[in-house]
Amino acid sequence: MAKLLINYAPFEIRVGLVENGQLVEFYVERPSEKSLVGNIYKGKVVRVVPGINSAFLDLGLSRTAFLFGDDIMPSSEIEWEKDTVFMANLYEILKEGQEILVQVIKEPLGNKGARVSTNLTLPGHYLVYLPYMNRVGISRKIKDDLERKRLREIVERIKPPNTGWIIRTAAVGATEEELKAELDFLLCLWGEIKEKAEKMKAPALVYEELNIALRAIRDLFTKDISEIVVDDKDFFEEIKNFLERYFPNLAPYIKLYQGKEDIFFAHGIQIDIKKLLSRKVWLKSGGFIVIEPCEAFTAIDVNTGRYTGTKELEETVYKINLEAAEEIAYQLRLRNIGGLIIIDFIDMENPEHQELVVQTLKEALKKDKAKNSFLPISAFGILQMTRERKRDSLYKIFLESCPYCHGEGSIKSKKTIYYEILRRLIKMGPHIKNKKIEIEIHPDLSEIIGEEIHYLEDLEKKYGFSTTLKPNKEFLVYEYKFHILT
Repeated sequence: MAKLLINYAPFEIRVGLVENGQLVEFYVERPSEKSLVGNIYKGKVVRVVPGINSAFLDLGLSRTAFLFGDDIMPSSEIEWEKDTVFMANLYEILKEGQEILVQVIKEPLGNKGARVSTNLTLPGHYLVYLPYMNRVGISRKIKDDLERKRLREIVERIKPPNTGWIIRTAAVGATEEELKAELDFLLCLWGEIKEKAEKMKAPALVYEELNIALRAIRDLFTKDISEIVVDDKDFFEEIKNFLERYFPNLAPYIKLYQGKEDIFFAHGIQIDIKKLLSRKVWLKSGGFIVIEPCEAFTAIDVNTGRYTGTKELEETVYKINLEAAEEIAYQLRLRNIGGLIIIDFIDMENPEHQELVVQTLKEALKKDKAKNSFLPISAFGILQMTRERKRDSLYKIFLESCPYCHGEGSIKSKKTIYYEILRRLIKMGPHIKNKKIEIEIHPDLSEIIGEEIHYLEDLEKKYGFSTTLKPNKEFLVYEYKFHILT
């Protein structure tokens, strides 16, 4: 069975999906860096570029958003009743100064603004509502033909005319009453969004997507999950109230964790950022893989390492590649690596072995909700694949360019270091009442602490201790040290 673990702190929410005691998916959201994906904006067209069939919109963000012609129509990733292939000519549809409703479908990356679509979607647990469509789609992951037929017939019967719906994988086994309740909720939500949008002047945020904890429950919960465990009482009540109102069938699964240990540690999981994002990952056989995130793609190399097989070389290579394929699928999902991925398997001469390695990788990715596609292994042992990328990977969240190697490598971001210090103080809290704590830090850490000093002050009040910060230029930026003075 699986569990959803939710760790709440005012400065960071962490969500982990645990299957058979192993962390398989890990998500982090910081209020200061909240995701934009799923947000609906009333945007103003700034510029239409016919040559690339694109438009740029002002959403009130730091950079203009990007609308491509394909993003004005439904995605081909859903199996519709009738095929729809269309490329909108934006210069014939949009004019500068025009106000339109759009939804963010990809985060801003680097110097690029957010990618948006006019094909708005409102996801629930069982269904996704598409206000501008008149189709019923169904997840390809639902394989049972009778269940597909049952679900489609129910939705066709209960949906209002001229509305579009996608039946999600989680709908398997859902009753007509459960589907109808969610359908009515999504229709009501859309009514509120429309009413709000009519009163607002662009650019403006019309609808903000749920926080990471509620999104994870909505999108990841399956019948394999036995419980949703939350470690903060107030946040637990907030989630419970939300579920009871909008997804009452999920409310019985939520539990409050009241232990003193970190919730992940209590479930046998150590969240070590350095290990979590380690460049080298050892395989049980003694082989290893190397994961290298690059600007345009992620490169993964498979190596024999310490493997000492007793059989022929081809059999040895085949077994290492099989093990590597399973580990790669796990790491892609855990680290949320998206975009183009290049995998350099150890060369195999047997075509059958090559095919079995690819099938092993595909099979291992079946539980991954991110969409993927593959090319066959090339003559050089290279496999090219893509994995859907909507949100930042763990690399983007936890790391920043290293000032000591001029951007050639990465270290923990200053915010991550500060939050580590706060977590250390939370752990020490019950034992340092009425104590004075001196924290030695690199001077560069002072700015981020100053910007978010209220988190430190809240901990001082909660646990009854006081702190002083002592800059130490001899420290590296990620080094810090605690001293209990009294």
